Amino acid sequence: MTPELMIKACTFYTGRLVKTHFCSWRDIAIPLTNEDDELAEKIERAMKYNNFRLQKYVFRLWHSYVKGQKKQLTDTLSQVQKMLHCYKLTAILTKWRDKARLKYKKREDELILKHELQLLKWRNNLKLKVAANGESIFPEPSLSKVSLEGNIPECDISLLPQRAVSQIFFYLSLKDKIICSHVCHSWMLMTQASSLWNGIDFSTVKNIITDKYIVSTLQRWRLNVLRLNFRGCILRLKTLRSVSLCRNLQELNVSDCPTLTDESMRYISEGCPGVLYLNLSNTIITNRTMRLLPRHFHNLQNLSLAYCKKFTDKGLRYLNLGDGCHKLIYLDLSGCTQISVQGFRNIANSCTGIMHLTINDMPTLTDNCIKALVERCPRITSIVFIGAPHISDCAFKALSTCNLRKIRFEGNKRITDACFKFIDKNYPNISHIYMADCKRLTDSSLKSLSPLKQLTVLNLANCIRIGDMGVKQFLDGPVSIRIRELNLSNCIHLGDASIMKLSECCPNLNYLSLRNCEHLTDLAIEYVVNIFSLVSVDLSGTNISNEGLMTLSRHKKLKELSLSECYKITDVGIQITDSAMEMLSAKCHYLHILDISGCVLLTDQMLEDLQIGCKQLRILKMQYCRLISMEAANSMQEYNPGDPPLWFGYDYEGKPLTRQHEIPPPKNVEWTVTESTHSSQEEVV
Repeated sequence: MTPELMIKACTFYTGRLVKTHFCSWRDIAIPLTNEDDELAEKIERAMKYNNFRLQKYVFRLWHSYVKGQKKQLTDTLSQVQKMLHCYKLTAILTKWRDKARLKYKKREDELILKHELQLLKWRNNLKLKVAANGESIFPEPSLSKVSLEGNIPECDISLLPQRAVSQIFFYLSLKDKIICSHVCHSWMLMTQASSLWNGIDFSTVKNIITDKYIVSTLQRWRLNVLRLNFRGCILRLKTLRSVSLCRNLQELNVSDCPTLTDESMRYISEGCPGVLYLNLSNTIITNRTMRLLPRHFHNLQNLSLAYCKKFTDKGLRYLNLGDGCHKLIYLDLSGCTQISVQGFRNIANSCTGIMHLTINDMPTLTDNCIKALVERCPRITSIVFIGAPHISDCAFKALSTCNLRKIRFEGNKRITDACFKFIDKNYPNISHIYMADCKRLTDSSLKSLSPLKQLTVLNLANCIRIGDMGVKQFLDGPVSIRIRELNLSNCIHLGDASIMKLSECCPNLNYLSLRNCEHLTDLAIEYVVNIFSLVSVDLSGTNISNEGLMTLSRHKKLKELSLSECYKITDVGIQITDSAMEMLSAKCHYLHILDISGCVLLTDQMLEDLQIGCKQLRILKMQYCRLISMEAANSMQEYNPGDPPLWFGYDYEGKPLTRQHEIPPPKNVEWTVTESTHSSQEEVV
């Protein structure tokens, strides 16, 4: 054993001995840990953790509660502020209304005073003029329908320039021209001007004229005749053959002629190749006539085959023969229920230039028919489908390839708001929309129409689902600037809010119909007066009263007003006396038509005032005016001195009737004040 190994052995032994004794010492010196304290400590830590979680849960509940209470407090405060704001606005509006009424009353008083001064000045000037001329206070009669005394001054029409004479005779019917030709030799010469025989309308004298006269007339003026109208005339074949003598004929109407046959059309087509307009509606033509159209009428532009039941799809295929009818731009197929999808496909192949299409009273018309037609006719700009119940939104989708400007549907229950969903993209240039009595249209349709910048006429009568919200959304778009005619009759959910929006957004609105919108009140009339461009308004069946009628009288441009079935308007609202008529005579010098029927307080003085002031008056109606004497009304065309009907609501003295005598007015009676004829654009389509 070496010394090194001995040292290592001693060191190892000494280390183990120290370790053994140290462990024994440690066990004796350090007491054992109390297990109960450790358990208590663990329990304490567990309780602290549990309490923390419980506090956290309670805090979350409290936080949510406080947050909800704070939000509720904020909402309550906001509602209180709104109520306070509304109260302030109500107070301000009340003060403004009182001041406006006071100002209006003051202005009315000033206006009445001004009118009285003008009337007094007019009377004085009239007296001075009469005194200076030494004439009677009543000049010679100048009314065409009213003449109180004197004779009609003589006028030799032959002394007028030839152009003026032609213009006068141009407005006469064929019967009147014949009568004038028998007056004297000079009148006969005036009726023989060639320009007066460019257009001859035999339909007005179809019951009295003879075939012999028709033949002689056509033979005499065959080179001058451009337009012929035989609508409803029962003519012989020889008479119809004489039409072929008019080589320059451009327009021919033989609709409703029961004697028109394919044979007579053969003679007409061979002799009149320049016809542009041809109306064959409600005749018994067959496929033989359809074969003649493309062969002879190469320039035909307007063709009506409405209610012609004898031709078939094969006849429509003939339109593509020869040069075809490729210049045709207007086609009317109303009532031709025998046409199938193939027939419309034949039309599309033959008449690719159609622009105006009318198909009314066609229960067999389907979406497939429209699809077949528009495949080859992309130039269609206007369509009229009245009485086509099977047309749906799919037809609108098919028509998106055309540049539509006018559409008209009535009584369709399958068209929904979906047809207008992309109308601003598919038909950006559309100007006329007539969708009357389409029950499934709602406010969404009006919202879709609001982006249209070219829309001028909109008719949604009898669309009962439309309300104030739809009108508001419609007028918020650029469409409100150009809209000129708006028909919302029987839209029963409309209220005064819609009219307020109209007055704010429609500066060019001319025609407005709100018939049977029963929620409209006198407040709406305040807004109607602010639509300064209005010339015609229909308020029949609304709740307008006498106060609203007085407000409406402030409108300066209104020419036509309908107030039928407005039962809140009493005799106070429509009373008229001699003083009112005197004012009318002094101000309305260009009045042409006047109806004062039922104005029982008028006397003969009214006629004298009208004769002096309204020199251009043409028609005067005076039904139930007992105080006007028979002598003063001898030459009146419409005069009745009897008692007013019971439904007028007052007797011949103007006193209200007792309840047992009152009966409601008939439904077809309208109280209308008209200065000029309303030319609605619904007939343009």
